[in-house]
Amino acid sequence: MELKEKILVYLYYLKELSIAGLSKSLAKSTPIVTKAINELLEQHVIVDKGLAASTGGRRAALYALNDHADQLIISVSVDQFYTSIHLSNLKQEVLAETVDIRLDLRDESAGNDIVEHIRKFINTHKLKSSKIIGIGISMPGFVNANLGVNDSFADNNPLHHLKHNIEKKLNIPTIIDNDSHCVAWAEKEFGSGVDSTHTLVINLNWGVGLGIIINGEIFTGATGFAGEFSHIPLSNTNSLCSCGKRGCLEVEASLKSAIEQTELAIQQGEYSIYSTLIKTMSNKNNALIEAAKIGDQLVIYNIGKIGFMIGKGISTLLHILNPNKVIISGRGAEIGHILGPQIQNAINEFSIPRIAKMTEIEISGLHKTAQQKGTAALVVEHYINRILTN
Repeated sequence: MELKEKILVYLYYLKELSIAGLSKSLAKSTPIVTKAINELLEQHVIVDKGLAASTGGRRAALYALNDHADQLIISVSVDQFYTSIHLSNLKQEVLAETVDIRLDLRDESAGNDIVEHIRKFINTHKLKSSKIIGIGISMPGFVNANLGVNDSFADNNPLHHLKHNIEKKLNIPTIIDNDSHCVAWAEKEFGSGVDSTHTLVINLNWGVGLGIIINGEIFTGATGFAGEFSHIPLSNTNSLCSCGKRGCLEVEASLKSAIEQTELAIQQGEYSIYSTLIKTMSNKNNALIEAAKIGDQLVIYNIGKIGFMIGKGISTLLHILNPNKVIISGRGAEIGHILGPQIQNAINEFSIPRIAKMTEIEISGLHKTAQQKGTAALVVEHYINRILTN
C-alpha cells in the first residue's frame, strides 16, 4: 500500500490526525508525510480541519477526509439464514440499508440471489458504479480471502465464487472475508479491542466464530482458516453439527442452539413470550433476544446454558493463546448481561486461575453493528486507492 493510501486509511479510522500523528503512526519522516498531505489537499481528497486544542505548545493542524467526497461503500453481511446490505460513506455513516433478507445458504440459489439483491439495492438507490469504492462481503465458512473463494461450498456452487460472480455481473471491485475476521477487525479499530494487542473476539450469532488478533493484526493461519472455534469437540451431546461432525461446541453454544432448545420446550408445553414474538418478527434471533430483554425465564435459562459452554471453550483458548482480552461480539452481545456471568462461571471452573486472571472478558458495545463496520473497513483497506484514481 502506497503512503497516500495508508494516510487515507488512518484518517478513515481515526477521523482527524496531525502530520506529527501520522508520521508516528506510519513510521515516516515529517517531510515525507507533509509532501503526501499537500498532494492530497491539492486533489481535494482531504481537508484542513483547523488547529488542534492547545496542549501548551504550538497547536498542530488537523487533517480529515473530505466530507464532500461522494465515494461510497457497499457492505454485505451474510449469515446462515439472513443477509443485510448497507451503504456507507467515508465518515462511517450508514446512508441506506436493507436488513434481514431471508436467504438460507443451504439453498442452491443463495449465491445468485445475493448478487441480485445487491443489484436491486444499487438500482433502488440509483447508485453510480463509479462512486462505489467497492463491495465488501463477509460470510461464515472457510473463506480464502486471498483467492476470493469460500471453500465451505463446492466449486459448482455460486457461493464458492461469490466475489468473482459479483465482479463479473456488477463490474464493481469486490472483496470477501470470513465474518468473524471482519467482526474482530471492527472491534480492533472501533470497539473494545482498540487498546489491546492480543485479543480474541467471539462472534456469537447463529453460530459461534472466533477472530484472533495477535500484535494488532488478524491471525488467519497458514491457509486463512484459523479461528474455527465452533468446531472444538467440547459438546456433551451427540448432536450433528453443520460441519458433519458430532460433539462440536457450536451445537450447544450458539443462538441457534438456544432457539432450538426454547422451541423444543414450548412444544412440550412450557410457556415463553418467544412464541408470541416470533409471529411478528421474521428473524428468530431478534425474537430470542427481545424475549431475553423482557425477562422470559425459559429463554434466559437457555441463553445461560450457551454462555456456560462458550466459557468452557474460552477456557481452552486462554491456555493456548494467553490473550489480553476476550471480547464477546456479534448479535449475541446484546444479551451480554445474561451471558457474562455464565461465561465467567465456566472460566472459573475450567481455567487455571493464574492464566485466567490475566485476561479481561468484555461484552462488545458494537454487537450487531460489528459485522457491517468490519466489512466496510475491509473495502477501505483494499480499495481506498480508488478515491485517488476517481
